[in-house]
Amino acid sequence: MAVSRKAPKNKALADTVAEAISSHLSRDASLVVGLSGGLDSVVLFHLVRACQPTLGFRFSCVHIHHGLSARAEQWAEFCRTLCAEHDVSFDLQRVDVARDDPGGIEAAARAARRRVFATIEADALLTAHHQDDQAETLLLQLLRGAGPKGLAAMATWHHPPGWTAAQLRPLLGVTRADIRAYAEQHRLRWVEDESNLDSRHRRNALRNELLPQLARHFPGYAGTLARAAALQGEAAELLDDLASIDAAAAVSDGGLDCLALARLSPVRQRNLLRHFIAIQGYRLPNERRLAQGLQQLLNAGRDAQVCVNLGEVELHRFRGQARLVAHAAEGSSDAIEWHGEAQLDLPWLAQPLRFSAVTGAGVKREWLEAGAVEVRKRQGGERLRPVSGGPHRSLKNLLQEAAIPPWQRDTLPLLWCGGKLAWAAGVGYDADCLAEPGEAGIILSLGGQ
Repeated sequence: MAVSRKAPKNKALADTVAEAISSHLSRDASLVVGLSGGLDSVVLFHLVRACQPTLGFRFSCVHIHHGLSARAEQWAEFCRTLCAEHDVSFDLQRVDVARDDPGGIEAAARAARRRVFATIEADALLTAHHQDDQAETLLLQLLRGAGPKGLAAMATWHHPPGWTAAQLRPLLGVTRADIRAYAEQHRLRWVEDESNLDSRHRRNALRNELLPQLARHFPGYAGTLARAAALQGEAAELLDDLASIDAAAAVSDGGLDCLALARLSPVRQRNLLRHFIAIQGYRLPNERRLAQGLQQLLNAGRDAQVCVNLGEVELHRFRGQARLVAHAAEGSSDAIEWHGEAQLDLPWLAQPLRFSAVTGAGVKREWLEAGAVEVRKRQGGERLRPVSGGPHRSLKNLLQEAAIPPWQRDTLPLLWCGGKLAWAAGVGYDADCLAEPGEAGIILSLGGQ
């Protein structure tokens, strides 16, 4: 390889990485470098390793094996060897990428990486995004019709919701050309991903076909677009501040007050709803879905059961409040037999059903032992006698009176014994099945209840 003569810039590159690390992390911090084996990540590895003795942090590397290329094993082995040569701990993570993802294979691979990154136990995950990546991201977001938050592109320091580690991008202000010059000067080895030449992928098409044309007419466009992204970041921060002010009067206990939402201007309504979704750790939906959700929250009838699919999550309205609910877990709805276990794991529910032996409460033990006992989901038409000597009542009405949200009603477990409904989660026991004082019984509860 040719040797670059840009030593001053390369020295500045080392200083840039050291300053980014020392500005955000303490001397005893633990760092993990995302190492793909490509040019950018190898340079980052080299720079981090060079400043470690001075800054005193601990670092290791993680390589995500997507399995999409015939050379994926070679890349993994290259990274493993590089780390072994420099006595750096190496972690190989294999992921399954959904090739039929509606957002495309790039989005699916990115989502798979992020799932791994979210579990990394460290103070910071370092990735090799640079200024050209920032410019590409801003343009792609612009072409998707993104607002200020999307156009802010990437931040140097960011702690994504749900992640253990923060994400640090120490090369974000550095150009691709300077990174290559550094690699050439230090005679670094790296691997080339042939998929980067495939312009069927949008980012590659932008990088390989459109940006060279832009560079001919607007030299230094990457730095200009990076500054534009920073300004959008400031605008997004102001919108977040405004949303926090509005949320103080509208959001409590995980719910969004629809009356308080309705009092705001349409622009602030949309801003608050985006904020409400973001603070709970969900990705923002597209504008069509957001508008549909807002319209349903504000205009649906009082007794209407609002449920809008926002993509990653469902938006519901219940008793004047908007709620975000994860999509119901898939699983068999077949009856689960109980044979005296202390706990049953139900395929349609994240929480286990617990059975605790007591005296004088719960379902009669003798009664349970006399017939087949099953746990089922609600099917409709069930009836239960909540009060001794009183009438049997519709479980549907009992669930409504107990203020059980509609999205929970069809997944609550029901205990049947000998064909009789003995207990319904959220409602209680059938009076005919209750243990008398001094009589052995079983109390049922969900999870830690």
